[in-house]
Amino acid sequence: MFSNQPWYHGNITRSTAEDLLSKAGKDGSFLLRDSESIQGAYALCVLYQNCVYTYRILPNEDKKLSVQASEGVPIRFFSLLPDLVEAYYKENMGLVTHLQYAVQKEEEPEEEPEPFSLPPQLPPRNITCNECKDGHSDSSRGTDRGTELSRPSISDTYIQRLQQIDISNLPEDHQKSIQEYFRSSVCLDAEHVQNGNPTLPHLKKLTQSICKNLNSEIARTLPSLEVLQKVLDQPLSPGVGRLRSQVSKNESKQDILFLISNVHLPEVKWDSLGISNKMYLKVDVEGGKVFFKKSKDGPEDKYFVHNKILQLVKSQKMHNRLVLVVETEKEKTQRKDFVFDDTKKREGFCQLLQQMKNKHSGKPEPDMITIFVGTWNMGNANPPPNITSWFQSKGQGKTHDDTASQIPHDIYVIGTQEDPLGEKEWIETVRGALRDITNISFKQVTTQTLWSIRIVVLAKPEHENRFSHVFCDSVKTGIANALGNKGAVGVSFMFNRTSFGFVNSHLTSGSEKKLRRNQNYVSILRFLNLGDKKLNPFDITHRFTHLFWLGDLNYRVDLPAQEAENIVMKIKLQQYQDLLARDQLNMEKEEERVFLDYEEEEITFAPTYRFERDTREKYAYTKAKATGTKYNLPSWCDRVLRKSYPMAHVVCNSYGCTNDIMTSDHSPVFATFDVGVTSQFVSKNDLSKDAQGAIKIMNCVAVLLTKSKTKFFIEYHSSCLEKFVKSPEGENQENTEGSIKVRFSGQVELTPIIADPEYLLDQHILICIKSTDCDESYGEGCVALRSAESSYTEFCIKLTHHGERTGLLTGGIQLPKSDGKQTEKLYGECTVCFWTAGPVQNCAVKLSSLSVEAICLCLYKLITFLTFFDRSSSVLATDISNPSYMGVGYKSNNQADRGPSNIMSPRTGPSSGHSSKDMTHGNMSPKKTSYDHATSSPTTKTSNPM
Repeated sequence: MFSNQPWYHGNITRSTAEDLLSKAGKDGSFLLRDSESIQGAYALCVLYQNCVYTYRILPNEDKKLSVQASEGVPIRFFSLLPDLVEAYYKENMGLVTHLQYAVQKEEEPEEEPEPFSLPPQLPPRNITCNECKDGHSDSSRGTDRGTELSRPSISDTYIQRLQQIDISNLPEDHQKSIQEYFRSSVCLDAEHVQNGNPTLPHLKKLTQSICKNLNSEIARTLPSLEVLQKVLDQPLSPGVGRLRSQVSKNESKQDILFLISNVHLPEVKWDSLGISNKMYLKVDVEGGKVFFKKSKDGPEDKYFVHNKILQLVKSQKMHNRLVLVVETEKEKTQRKDFVFDDTKKREGFCQLLQQMKNKHSGKPEPDMITIFVGTWNMGNANPPPNITSWFQSKGQGKTHDDTASQIPHDIYVIGTQEDPLGEKEWIETVRGALRDITNISFKQVTTQTLWSIRIVVLAKPEHENRFSHVFCDSVKTGIANALGNKGAVGVSFMFNRTSFGFVNSHLTSGSEKKLRRNQNYVSILRFLNLGDKKLNPFDITHRFTHLFWLGDLNYRVDLPAQEAENIVMKIKLQQYQDLLARDQLNMEKEEERVFLDYEEEEITFAPTYRFERDTREKYAYTKAKATGTKYNLPSWCDRVLRKSYPMAHVVCNSYGCTNDIMTSDHSPVFATFDVGVTSQFVSKNDLSKDAQGAIKIMNCVAVLLTKSKTKFFIEYHSSCLEKFVKSPEGENQENTEGSIKVRFSGQVELTPIIADPEYLLDQHILICIKSTDCDESYGEGCVALRSAESSYTEFCIKLTHHGERTGLLTGGIQLPKSDGKQTEKLYGECTVCFWTAGPVQNCAVKLSSLSVEAICLCLYKLITFLTFFDRSSSVLATDISNPSYMGVGYKSNNQADRGPSNIMSPRTGPSSGHSSKDMTHGNMSPKKTSYDHATSSPTTKTSNPM
């Protein structure tokens, strides 16, 4: 490998490469890095006249490498990267200038090893064959290895695992082969790996022996299946693209037949061969049934009733594909996979199906859910018998009162670090605690573990079929990014039609290692692979409607060690603001080095680290080490941050830590949120008529912080589009040094899958500015279509890339015209209706079967509305919309706006006097709104709306 070459910098970011070349300052300075856009490709970065030129190096099918240089220059192929670099030291090779000065990697300071425990249930990493056979080592080898040698050998470990598995149903010869491999041969494979040979020859031999008959059977049957596939495929393939949905004139408007291709045939198990079968679907909205018919006029004997259709799962890879999860006999479920002619037909079918379910179920899909997010560094100690206070948000800070603490949340996301328990044991512990509080047996959605870092997602049983597209991943950031004692685990999912991401991280410890923590954050941001895979140009900060980042971030209070006693005194007096001003995370965020545009609720609780165990009265801020006394000043290491799409509804109701869970030197931290969600859209218009219209984006100008010399274009991505759209190439204009202005003339029209304006108001457009030479992103951002609710609206969004600020984009956006129909939002069981225009008399509140607290909440809202109405009856309803919706407060002539400062009225035209540049910044979640859940704080009096 060429990692030892001075010019190869691995997976550094594009901006880092530009900085290194700028420091070099000589024409012909160059370096190589990994491509950000294509896996297995490289980017050759060359400095010339204070500009950076980037050339892609791509492998062909034979893994030969070539440089994408100037047109007209013959393409040359190289087997090895060093040979390629050597060749381009020559002139006239198609580069802006020939390679002259290799820019070497900056030396990173050596990392001090941190104490850590090895991951549970993993065999020792350094094993010799003799140790495997003997199981124990001679004491003469030294006491420094005593701990490692006391562990079971790799052979013993695997044999123990094998004994826990029932293999009685396996053929006898297979049983003997597997047992023999783990007794003797696994140690030989381990020795091969240790010596640099990863082929595992003995395991390969075992699998070949087991699969011997399978290979012959496949060879015998596969040709027959291929012939059968060719025969069946031939008449179907030419006609698939010409299929059309048909509307039966004899049926009611709700009965629409969709001609589709069904590729799920479990009874004959041909789905693996891709053999398709035509089928008609008939949705009887009034009757509450979905019929599956082989022909338009065929018998209606196969159907599912509305309550047996559990879930609609829309494919993210193929926008015309849909999975129906249905309940069959004996409460078993079955997945039916359908491929429609196009995306619009799929959406039409989904709207009909949802309309049918809404009509017959009597329970609308939720518009808002509550989420509990908790993080706890367990300190490698078992938890106490009772941890319910954590999930009830009881303790210090912004907490729930006794009434609110008993109400279960819809979703619980629990992140732990230095977790000594097994996965199953910890999940049962959490579920048991939640059962004690709520009397509900919560369902496990997913979990992910990296060594002792873990994240668990639980949900109410009623939401089980609202989850889809669940993904998990992890990133190691320990020494050399190879150890998992530090790093992150993440999960993502769709809740109905809203995407969520959660990251639990344990970053590098030590007050002096702030920069290393920043690097940990960027590594996690770049390499944690979650969410929709089609959004590859975007990192996880832009892939989700709502992203929550929790964990032991390990940022400290940046004060001298001699201030320790003074810090403790301030904590006792609850004088947190002076200490928070020196909080490393707050300072790094302020300097835009980490967590760009993330929000965190105000901290009103004491530092959660480092306590003496079994008490919360004393901080243990000194630690004796061989090198001297080490200080761990009391700090807010454990945090919960969030980032949502602009104008998405999210409100934090509690943020604090517990007082009574004391087994660790960290206190558990909790945060709870009201979060807006969307479900399958159902138009109020005639579903047989397809709404027309396009999203128009115009007058875009980007200012990019880069020294690259290249051309740019814009990519527009959204779940409301069938595929992403590219803009024409922009025109570069001179700007200040270190930045460039790009003007994108003309107008780009985006055709949405559903053109209904009410649907579009809940959608967002993700924007990515890319270079034409290497297809790499130079900045990403997001525009909320709700900001253009009225008419043409100008926007101004910040651009980021891999956690760095990279520029600014301005432009204008216009949606298809709305007919002014009513918009309705549901919050639990409380329905608040508001109109886009009209007098305040139109505002109505409806109460249904509610809990006591929910009734109080609704009454409070109603009183607030009526009080305000009495003061100013001429104000439009948009000024007094539900205070908990998008965090918007109400106004009166004598009262300050309690909503966030970045909420602006949509522009009615380019000449409007209102500025809308900040309209797409941040989230509609101010720290203080006109309505707040019953909360208490150590620094304020308890506030309760009743």
